[in-house]
Amino acid sequence: MAVASRLDTSPVATWWWTIDRWFLAAFLSLMGLGIVLSFAASPAVALRIGLDPFHFATRQIVFTVLALGAMLAVSFLDARQIRRMAILMLVVMLVLMVAVLYIGIEVKGARRWVSLAGMSIQPSEFLKPAFVVICAWLFSEQKRQPDIPGNVLAMILLGLVLALLVAQPDLGQTMLVTGTWGVMFFMAGLSWLWIVVLGAAGVGGIFAAYSVFPHVALRIDKFLTGEGDTFQVDMGKEALINGGWFGLGPGEGTIKRVIPDSHADFVFAVAGEEYGLIMCFFIMAIFAFIVLRGLNTALKEHDDFTRYAIGGLVTVFGLQSMINMCVNLQLMPAKGMTLPFISYGGSSQIAIAISMGMVLALTRRKPERRKQVGFTDFVRRTLPAE
Repeated sequence: MAVASRLDTSPVATWWWTIDRWFLAAFLSLMGLGIVLSFAASPAVALRIGLDPFHFATRQIVFTVLALGAMLAVSFLDARQIRRMAILMLVVMLVLMVAVLYIGIEVKGARRWVSLAGMSIQPSEFLKPAFVVICAWLFSEQKRQPDIPGNVLAMILLGLVLALLVAQPDLGQTMLVTGTWGVMFFMAGLSWLWIVVLGAAGVGGIFAAYSVFPHVALRIDKFLTGEGDTFQVDMGKEALINGGWFGLGPGEGTIKRVIPDSHADFVFAVAGEEYGLIMCFFIMAIFAFIVLRGLNTALKEHDDFTRYAIGGLVTVFGLQSMINMCVNLQLMPAKGMTLPFISYGGSSQIAIAISMGMVLALTRRKPERRKQVGFTDFVRRTLPAE
């Protein structure tokens, strides 16, 4: 494959020379690990429910190819096109979030999926990147023009999104969205008063969820006391212990045969049992690299919108991965949260790919703008001084 010349000004060549290749390599690495671990974790699940052994692995490859295409396509956009895309996504997903409450597929007492043209879609997954980008735009507009109530509009949007998530209910995504929004608001320069108010509201929300939703109270009680049905998290922790530093070897794991979600929520535990803690640390290092590089890049940005958007997108990416891994390590109550790019799931894969495509687009190197020199300055610089 020929490498594009720097003199080539075609869109593909320009993209290649301006893209952050470290980000691109990290995302591709996670996608590749997702396929490898799908072959390790999913055959046992497929056989247990009477499917072809490679049913989920094959679908994971298809989802990964679609996700890669979506990520690369989005990475060609500029900041203005990203905002327009986010507005369209936000409107469509808000409509679907309302629709899912009435016509959604109910699973374990929650309605989070809607079937469209024979495909199951989880609107909340696609809502997250759109929500982050629009909030970044509102925060930046408030800073650029103080008479525009961008912060207030961002609060209203947050309230609307949280109301729809709680109605499903999906408290894991609620916490994820709230935490990301708080980080972005902090980046936008909120006062200490707002930090106290939002912190108190967050603590109050946790107590309210514990009081109102029995399944939330049950999960927290099981986590704190260790009593009740803690089968999956116990097995996940045992898998990591069994694997040791170097693992039992590819295909030699046993925990995946008994954990129902070994290919999805507990794929990290399968990686630990078969490939060892070394593999787990490697996966954690990739996620940490993406988040730290994203935040470092955001801090260097001069444009407020770009800074808030990059910071928010890598924050939601990092928080989601942290929640998944903490559940596998029994450091948090059980919560159905996928490990980005690695866990099985079509909606999650493609939505995360769109998010990271936005990161690639917003972090592309921009040509430095030279200051325009007026006629008077030109004359002053040209003529000799008296």
